[in-house]
Amino acid sequence: MSSDPALEVSALAINVTIPEALRWTDSRRGEEFTLTTLNVRLLPDGHLAAKAYGRPVAGGRGAYVSFRVPDRPELAALIAEAASHAAGMWAAHRGPG
Repeated sequence: MSSDPALEVSALAINVTIPEALRWTDSRRGEEFTLTTLNVRLLPDGHLAAKAYGRPVAGGRGAYVSFRVPDRPELAALIAEAASHAAGMWAAHRGPG
């Protein structure tokens, strides 16, 4: 298949479970959340952007609220490793099922 210049991919995103040892808590609107998932997006310039999501510490579903990912080397490594792993999975796709 040739590359079609009219084909526009508007988003590439993956969801990554944050390993237990790397999880953290943050507060929003007076409620504390434990962050358990990253949503990682590939930006048009090739860089990665990530937001964290989680559950209220007090329990329940809570709101779907995004949080900034702290600038920690181990989280940056997780994001980069997850993106590389996802790239391999995309490259090995077998087409529509």
